[in-house]
This record gives sequence, C-alpha cells and structure tokens, in this order.
Amino acid sequence: MSNAITLGGKGSSLTSSSVYATATGQAQIRIDSSALERLSSTPSLKQKITIPEFLTLEETRAFLTVLLNKILLCNSSKQFPLWILESLNSNQKSFQLGEEFDVTKDEHSLLMNIECSSLLGVSSVLDYQSTALAVFVDVAAAFSCEALKADVTVFNLLDSGDGHSSKEEVGVASDMRTLLNGSKFVGKEKVSSIVKIPKVHGSIREKVKSVHSRMRVELNSGHKLGEIELGSEHNVCTVLLPLAMALRELGEFSFARAQSNLSAIGSGDLKSSIGEIFGKQCPTDASLISSFNESLNLYSGRVYDKFAHEINVLFGLVWKIVAWELVTAYAVLEAADLSEKIGNVKENGETSKVDKKKKKAVLGKGTSSILALIKDRLQSGIKSDAENSRLLETWAADFLSFLDLAKPEFNEFLLKVKDVLESNESRRLPKIPKGTRDFAKEQMTIRKKAFSVIEEVFERHGATALDTPVFELRETLMGKYGEDSKLIYDLADQVKLNHRKLLDGMMQICGVPPEKFRTICSSIDKLDKQPFEQIRKEMVEEKGLTAETADRIGTFVKEKGHPLTLLSKLKQEGSAFLENAESMARPTKTEVLVSILGNDVTLAGELAGELWDAGVKAEFLVNKRRPKHFDYAKESRIPWMILVGEQEIKDGTVQLKHLEAGVFSDIACQRKLRESASHSGSITPTVELKEYKFYNI
Repeated sequence: MSNAITLGGKGSSLTSSSVYATATGQAQIRIDSSALERLSSTPSLKQKITIPEFLTLEETRAFLTVLLNKILLCNSSKQFPLWILESLNSNQKSFQLGEEFDVTKDEHSLLMNIECSSLLGVSSVLDYQSTALAVFVDVAAAFSCEALKADVTVFNLLDSGDGHSSKEEVGVASDMRTLLNGSKFVGKEKVSSIVKIPKVHGSIREKVKSVHSRMRVELNSGHKLGEIELGSEHNVCTVLLPLAMALRELGEFSFARAQSNLSAIGSGDLKSSIGEIFGKQCPTDASLISSFNESLNLYSGRVYDKFAHEINVLFGLVWKIVAWELVTAYAVLEAADLSEKIGNVKENGETSKVDKKKKKAVLGKGTSSILALIKDRLQSGIKSDAENSRLLETWAADFLSFLDLAKPEFNEFLLKVKDVLESNESRRLPKIPKGTRDFAKEQMTIRKKAFSVIEEVFERHGATALDTPVFELRETLMGKYGEDSKLIYDLADQVKLNHRKLLDGMMQICGVPPEKFRTICSSIDKLDKQPFEQIRKEMVEEKGLTAETADRIGTFVKEKGHPLTLLSKLKQEGSAFLENAESMARPTKTEVLVSILGNDVTLAGELAGELWDAGVKAEFLVNKRRPKHFDYAKESRIPWMILVGEQEIKDGTVQLKHLEAGVFSDIACQRKLRESASHSGSITPTVELKEYKFYNI
C-alpha cells in the first residue's frame, strides 16, 4: 500500500484518522526505527491477550492499532509489538489470540486494562466517522430542501457577535445557504424537519468537536499506563454519551425527511418501487431508539468498551438513514431520468411519461455541483438486461455502495463537497478568530456615530491619535496566557510589504515624471531576475529616463537588509531620504494654536473655548518663552497661531499668524473670535487678514 502510518517516532502522534485508515485497511503501519531501538526491555511475565468478542473486524483492527501505540510509549520488549504489526499489515480477516506472550511489567499493566484500549480504538473510529457525517448530513438535507420545495428562511441566520447565538448553528446555516444559493426549488413549503436543521446539525457538530478534542488527548497519553489511564474510560464516555443523543436526534429527523421525500416522488410506479426497497433496507426510527437505549444501559452499567461499540452500531444506523435520505431526494429531483433509465413500463405496455418540465427549475449552485459528481459515479450503474424492480434495486444498492464511508471513493467525494462549500460561497462572512466578533450594519451605524462624536471632541481639544500593534511578543503572551491557551497562533510565514504607493513615492523622490511611474516600476520588478545594470540600461535607452535619475533609483533599490537597519541608514545625516518630507503626515488635526506668552491659563481657556464653540480644532499652550510656541507649532505642523503677550493684553488685541505664509495681523479682542470663526471650513493662506475673519475653518 502507498499509505503508511508511522508510530513511535519522536514528536509523532496518533490521530483518529490514522486509526480509521488502519482499521479499514487503507493504510499500513510502520514502527519508527528509533522506537525499535528503545524496545530493549527483557520480558519477565507471561500474558495472554484477549479481544472482546463483540468487536467487529474494523473495531478490532482499531483496537490493536491503539494498543500498539500505547505499547511503544512504555518500556516494552520487541516480541509483542512486532506481532501486532505483522498481524495488522497482513490484513487478516480474523484474529485468534489464544497463545501467551512474554511481556514486560509495563506491557502486563497495559494488557490488564485491555478495555481501555478497545474503548479508545472504537472511539477513534467514531470520531472520524462522525466528523464525516457532520458534512454529509448537510448535503443530504440540502437535497431534501429542494425535493420538498421547503421554505429555507430558517437558514438566514448570522452571528450577532454578542455571544447570544450558537457558532455551530450559524455555521450550519451558512453551509446550507451555500448549497442552496440560487435554487429555484426552495421557498414554498413549511416543513418541520427542515426547520430543525440548524439546531440538530449544529448540535452534532458541537458533540463531534468534543469527542475529537478528547480523543486527541487520550490517544497520546503518558507512558505510565497502568496508573494514569484508569480514569480514561470515564473521560471518553462522558463525551460519547452526548454524541449518542445527538446521533439519535439526527437520525430521527433525517428519517422523517426521507419519508417526506418518498411521498414527493412524482411517478406512482417509481414511488411504490423505491418505497418497497426503502421499507426493506432503511433502518427505522424505532431501531434508533432501541440502539440508543441499549447504549444507555451499558453506560449505566459502566461496560464502557461495549458502550462505545453500541454507539458505533447506532452510528451505522444513522449513516444508512442519511444515505437513504439522499437517495430518496435524488429520486424526487431526477425522477424523469430515473424512470427512463430503468424502463418503467405500464401494464398496457406503454412507457410511462414523466413530466420533464420540472427539470427546467434550477438547483442551487452547491447542490447542482454535487449532483454532477453523483451522476458521474452512477452513470454506469444501471443495466438493461434485468427486470424493472431488479434494475431499481441494483441502482439503489450501487448508490448506497458509493456512500460507503469505508471506501476511498467516498472520501474523495467528501473532499470535493468541502471544495464546493468553500468555492461556491459568495455570501460567506470571514470566519473570525477566537476572542473577536463581527458588527452588523445596525451596530456599525451606532458605533461609527459614537466614535465620530468622541473623535471630534478630542481633536477639537488638540488630542492626537494612537494606534497600538495587534501582535505582541511571544514571551509576553506565553507568560500571560500559558501554552495551553488557544489565544496564541504561530505564524510560520513572513509578512512582506509590497505597496505600489511606496514605489511611487520613491519614483517622485528620484525625479521620475509621474507619467512614467508605471513603466519604470515594471522595470524595477525585474530586479529579482536581472542585475541593476541591465535594468538601468532599459530605463535609460528604452524608456527615456535620464542617467542621473536612473542612478538615483539605484541608490534605493540596491539596498537590502533588515527593515530597521535600512531605515536607520536612510535617516543618516546627508541622506537624500531626509530631503523629502512632502508626504509627512500631520500628527494632529489642530488648525489653531492659542499661544499665551505668560501664565494666564484662564485667558488661554477662554480664547480656545471661543474657537471650540465655533467648531474650530484648536489647542492652547501657556509658556513665557516665545520659541517654545513656534517650535511646537512647527513640530505639530499647525498652520495658524494666535499669540497673546503682555503688549497684546495692554492693547486689547491678539496676533494672528499663518506659519507657512509668514503673514500676521493684530485683531482687536472686541471682535469676538466666535464672530471671526463664523465662516466654517479649512483655513488657507489667502485669507483676508484685514477683515479679521477665519474663512474655511
């Protein structure tokens, strides 16, 4: 076989998918060479291994796989592990274990608690199968929605972000919308078994995740097995019991939809024929209840390994029901083609005519893609050399065989279904990380209004914005949250910045005409494959750039290294980088700085208050030293200053100065600043200062 599962390697771990692949014969097992070297303990005891009689062949292989992995984690000899390895890889159809084995103390301790390994083996199979069921049942339900022309408004479910909605139910609704997007079949009839889909399917997803989390721990538990694993059975069964309850409920609603699908088949002959096969082969809801009650009794009696086996039996019943739900839904949607293929003949010898006008209706984007996959698989399944009833029975058997989870073909089908769910979702919201939330449009309207008011008040008083990184040093997070927290994500990829505006800015600094930005950038993009000398020749000779400009570009693009190192180099004295401050952003939105050349804070507050009341963004500075005011205004790039010194106070005036234009004028204090600021907008150097009014503030 091409697939191989390696056990015992350093850092390796056993997963439920690996156990299932081995259990179904899809993969062989290999023991890591380093693990074989460790198996040097001398056997000191005799022990006979017994396999529980109720285990199926698949469950037995899963049990032996788990047992082998556990043995490799303890002080073991080579004889017993190699025997298990040979037995599994030889694909035996039965296991007779009557002989005794020479075992170590650790192996003996493990074999004395054999129920734990059998429980974990069966639970691993359940874990993998249930994960597949959580996807498959959505597909079957989506086809039932179209077959029953059901109202699907129940799937208009979004995550409110406030913690009051189930993420799994929202996920189910999202996947159902994906499968049914664009369907012309749905939206007509209220069907109770359809309305329950988000809650029932969401519940199975929750329980499957719980089982998976528990199995990931138990399959790779510590090597002091005799002591540590005494409580594993109870821990596993506490997550299996809710799974059994969810499986029973899922099976009951799927069975109800399958029966509704049968009633919806248009052709009477086809309906009766499929109904007869359905009655013989499909498990009933009564069988679900019986199996669930049996598992409940085993749990109460603490027969944990058989309890897991009975849940696996229950799972098999549910899987068959869901498969039949898909078969019956397919029969409704493809009744015309199906009747034609099986040669459905009436008693008078005439071929029954099924109305094909129904086929004009459009399936959902997701279901239509999946239907094409099913048709490709079934196109050669019906032969014409048998009776009609036999043809239909063969078709149903072929369909159900295709839906066998143990076959690699179905796994490929399931992967394609997942691709359909991912590629056809045009309305899917991004999946948010743990600890974050989305805001709907109504919430965003309120938030935006609230933040705009807050920002306006802060900016009016000279406040500046501050943004902090969304990432933190690993040692800080590890110390705060711990390794087991799900708040830490390792990013293996490097984050690279490649922004066209950065190149445009560099082009402008080097003197490249704006109309040549794009063509010169295309030349620079070739630097990974060509030397700069060749690029320079292309820019000068072919694209008309001056040699001086090309050389200036070279001073930038030739530089490589750590970002902080490059930035430090660019900031060195005499660098051309420092000569280009045109695009420097203002750190504040303040339009006017009220400068008090003294200690009168009250006066500063009154003047700034006049401006704030007029809607002008202003701040004040109280300091006796005049250069302090100008340095602060230049550093903050504040365009206007109102200067008030001792002379201005005596004269009853203030001095208005525009820093960039270098013009100033005295304004009488009697002319209220509120009046002066009555014309709102942004201040420009062309203001008529003699009129002592702020225009465009």
